[in-house]
Amino acid sequence: MNELVPGGNLPLPGGALTLRVPGPFDVSALIADEGGKVGGDADFVFYNQPTAPGARLQGDTLTVDPTRLRTGAARVTVVISPADPDTPLGRLPAPTLHVTDTGNRPLARFTPPRPQRETVLLLAELYRRGPGWKLRALGQGYADGLAGIARDFGVDVVEDTAPGTVPDPRRSAYAPPPHSASRTTSPAPDPTGFLPLVDSARADAGSPPVSLDPRLASAAQAHATDMAAAGRLSTESRDGTSVYQRVIHAGYAYLTVGEHLVSGPRTPAEFVDYCLRTEQARHTLLERAFTHVGLAQAVGPRSGDVYWTAVWATPITAGNLARTAAQVVESTNGERARAGLPPLAVDPLLATAAQAHSTDMVARAFYSHTSPDGSQPWDRAAAAGSRRRTIGENIACGQRSPAEVVEGWMNSPGHRANILKPDFTHIGIGFAGGGQMGTYWTQLFGA
Repeated sequence: MNELVPGGNLPLPGGALTLRVPGPFDVSALIADEGGKVGGDADFVFYNQPTAPGARLQGDTLTVDPTRLRTGAARVTVVISPADPDTPLGRLPAPTLHVTDTGNRPLARFTPPRPQRETVLLLAELYRRGPGWKLRALGQGYADGLAGIARDFGVDVVEDTAPGTVPDPRRSAYAPPPHSASRTTSPAPDPTGFLPLVDSARADAGSPPVSLDPRLASAAQAHATDMAAAGRLSTESRDGTSVYQRVIHAGYAYLTVGEHLVSGPRTPAEFVDYCLRTEQARHTLLERAFTHVGLAQAVGPRSGDVYWTAVWATPITAGNLARTAAQVVESTNGERARAGLPPLAVDPLLATAAQAHSTDMVARAFYSHTSPDGSQPWDRAAAAGSRRRTIGENIACGQRSPAEVVEGWMNSPGHRANILKPDFTHIGIGFAGGGQMGTYWTQLFGA
């Protein structure tokens, strides 16, 4: 696999390509001619317009088949922006582009220099050279959002009109969602009456209501269908895809996640009743932190059993990610205080390195202090700009809250030793959702 730097390029094999950017980002693409201009609004592929000839966007994954692009297309530019439009890219995990071929073989990876105040980034482009195509790494940032890039590429963007005025009939396909916490998503339909049953039970327990989310429903349906075909309950499908990976691939970047994997009940009412009578399942259904849910069922072709998947989640934002990191630091310093040790101060450079490692573990599907490229915690700290002489690292996966992850570290002698090491003075926290285990945590210590 090729590790690209800004300006680097790579000849591409024939056939379709998959370009994926995991994390709390929206992926878009602009299909342009030799002069760098689009032919019209239809050449802008984004969350409200996910398909064009030769290009298809699904969640964080863009599939491009150069041979099927419209006549005259010579360039496809891959663009990312924050899922929360009010958040600068510099406050999010570093984006990484993963490119694979039709056989899902890795071709290239590109992590640009960390953005700062930019709100959108031209990440890479596919461009035609003679009879073939190449990939070029870009990393060019914009501060005025997708609308600015769209205008530069020739898309006619007309901003939202004020209340009481007549909308422009030439309005483009791109209409940025005003002041939304994430991209616009219509609530999933609920023909089964599942949501009133759930919200009634949550209200009785003092928990807030949840909303149905079509991305969670899509992930749940794919997982329930696979379990029914395999005839067994499992957090992983037959090809090794976890229910958490399905959620991320569907375009829902989460901070908290929970799931119900059940077989037997025949109706949503029976499913909810089962969950309320089972301790762990009841805890998940009533968890106050969850804001969205997706439910699906599938019937086993041989047994006739009904397999259910419910996915519960809360979307990640820069604000709640920062609060989660702060809670981990607070719990860690509480353990140090009980041991008579001074608190650790947050170091932004250590936090950058810790966040990058959690994101990398999800993106490259590994769980280790040693990255696939051989880098160690002190290497990652130095790459982030830290000059601290002593570095220590704790990692964890699967824990669903700051309290749970710190408790787990304190119950492990090696991790506990890092938390209570008198020499350490600073700390940084990283968190990412996805992968096989659902959550990946990093504590990076320095002195």
